[in-house]
Amino acid sequence: MQKDIAIIGAGLGGLMLARVLHVNGIPATVYEAEATADARTQGGLLDIHEHNGQRALRDAALLDEFVGLVRPGEDAKRVTDKDGNILFDQPWGHTSARPEVDRGELREMLIASVPVRTIRWGRKAISITTSKSRYTVTFGDGTRIEADVVVGADGAWSRVRPLLSDTKLAYSGTCFVEIALLDGDARCRYKASLDAIGTGTLMAVAPGKGIIMHRNADGSARGYAALNRPEDWIRSIDFGNAPAGLAQLAGQFEGWAGHLTVFITASQVEPVLHPIYALPTGYWWRRTPGLTLIGDAAHLMSPFAGEGANLALYDGAELAKAIIRYPGDIEAALAAFERDLFPRSTEVAEASAQNLARFFGPDAPWSVVELFESIRDIEL
Repeated sequence: MQKDIAIIGAGLGGLMLARVLHVNGIPATVYEAEATADARTQGGLLDIHEHNGQRALRDAALLDEFVGLVRPGEDAKRVTDKDGNILFDQPWGHTSARPEVDRGELREMLIASVPVRTIRWGRKAISITTSKSRYTVTFGDGTRIEADVVVGADGAWSRVRPLLSDTKLAYSGTCFVEIALLDGDARCRYKASLDAIGTGTLMAVAPGKGIIMHRNADGSARGYAALNRPEDWIRSIDFGNAPAGLAQLAGQFEGWAGHLTVFITASQVEPVLHPIYALPTGYWWRRTPGLTLIGDAAHLMSPFAGEGANLALYDGAELAKAIIRYPGDIEAALAAFERDLFPRSTEVAEASAQNLARFFGPDAPWSVVELFESIRDIEL
């Protein structure tokens, strides 16, 4: 008998799972807290890797459509010191194994790839209970559903994860603050700053801090100011008064080149805080009937391995393929999926933690230069 599969979360991983199941004739329903597909912006660019993200897209029969989303030129990388001296400069590659795409466009493609009724919007899971091997999910709007299988694809603060373990997220010690230069006036006024980015991503770093900016095809730029500071110290800055908050933030970059700090002082977006949390390296849970996790719900880590979105896509495809391989035996499918999930996510989480230390550790920016030179040597 076909099991009722409930996927909690319409991020990249949950959508990929639904898509691969759909093309193989297996129904599933995705429950998403956001009211609509465009309820909020979906972040910046992602580099989608050949060995996992692109493999998942191939399994979903979406690789050709994905190629149409690739942003030529935007995979360029530049590293500078706090004075703006260029220490590493890699132009974009015509045949990059890690092409850049807009996260929002990738998500839109996945949403359009499943039947309309697959995704139920405005369904924020608030509790999940079990009885007689079935799960009842209660949503914020008062509705409930029952399912045989519940997949937590609901990100860092997953509602499904506590059913599997009591492990808590830990603050990494690094916090990002969103910054951007968007309109035409800013592009003219701060042309030297925008030109310093190059065509892709600029990483100006020093011990304990950094300014990371990406230049979009329209000439605008978005990114983050990063600081190694206690979370309560960061939250003490009053970003309700954006100019004052940004000025206080910029004060932490005293002595930096003016064309870099202007990304903070002249920023044109709400300065949203993003404390970087992570699950412990090597996190795993005991096999629990009818439950599993994918994406950030399963292996939240810092973004410094560039693998979060790729792992989410790969997790979704691999879980779907396991369900397809074990028709009628969902427990065998979940067990097989998790046997592969744990070691691969542990390996990437270790690399992510090491790279976070490299970016803002005592040897920055040269430790970052060394990292990108090693990646370039591998790709060549």
